[in-house]
Amino acid sequence: KGILIVNNHGKPRLVKFYQSVTSEEKQQSVIRRVFQQIAQRPDSFCNYLEGSIPEWGDNIKLIYRHYATLYFVFAVDSQESDLGILDLIQVFVEALDKCFENVCELDLIFHSDRVHYVLDEIVMGGMVLETNINVILQAIKDQGKLHSGSLSKIDTDSASAIREKLGGDVSKWTYNW
Repeated sequence: KGILIVNNHGKPRLVKFYQSVTSEEKQQSVIRRVFQQIAQRPDSFCNYLEGSIPEWGDNIKLIYRHYATLYFVFAVDSQESDLGILDLIQVFVEALDKCFENVCELDLIFHSDRVHYVLDEIVMGGMVLETNINVILQAIKDQGKLHSGSLSKIDTDSASAIREKLGGDVSKWTYNW
């Protein structure tokens, strides 16, 4: 149904809905309901609870882990394995830890694109794609190589062609402050 990462104050740091929630107001309502249900539970309680979220219907399970200042929450159908989803959360957190070298809340804020990429390697469209941490990390490493390679290559011919099209004289675009 959805994956959420919220901090201890209920501020969402990652939200991915796999079952449609139509409006922004309803999305915020779902996030608020989920946070209220899990935040009031002591850490000594089990990490899953059954209930209903009106936007998703009855028989919803919230399976979560609380790490430092973050709650990692997976909202799933009641048929899903509780331990399987807890393991999936562990794989996700381990992948983030390897990617960011000890992931923290600021990594989720400032590198949300990379966090979404890691999640998309594990879950896509609500379906689990991969659970092997080594395969996930290799895909992330390969993506990093492609990204750094695309940033480091400058096509000087293209730059020269653009300069020519703009008139060749770049001095007229400099500003005197």
